[in-house]
Amino acid sequence: MNGWLLAAGITALVVAAVHVAGGHRDVVRPLLSCGLADEPKRVLHAVWHMVSVDLVLSGAALVSLSLMDGAAGTGLVAWFVAAHFIAYAAAFLVVTLSVGWPRPLLRLPQWILLLPVAALAAAGAA
Repeated sequence: MNGWLLAAGITALVVAAVHVAGGHRDVVRPLLSCGLADEPKRVLHAVWHMVSVDLVLSGAALVSLSLMDGAAGTGLVAWFVAAHFIAYAAAFLVVTLSVGWPRPLLRLPQWILLLPVAALAAAGAA
């Protein structure tokens, strides 16, 4: 068993749970009750659900990879998931830093949850 990938998978599943619980309260409910036109509102709602599915599947893939340590392709898939989480974190950082908020890194702290998954997955892939 690959402990790094197991830790990455469990962390990703925790991130998914935080996304579903916290995101529904802090993002989805306000989004659905705002005055935005219905089409963009529903597209954003669907994208939120797509990210939910993506986070759960990534966590499940990492847990599965942890049990197949040494199998062909394990490292490649783990690197792909690590890159995936780095890209998500980078997107949050770019958006946050481009707004000009005071203390921007704490306004959208999702990157703080995403980077550990990337680091653990990369450690497990190496």
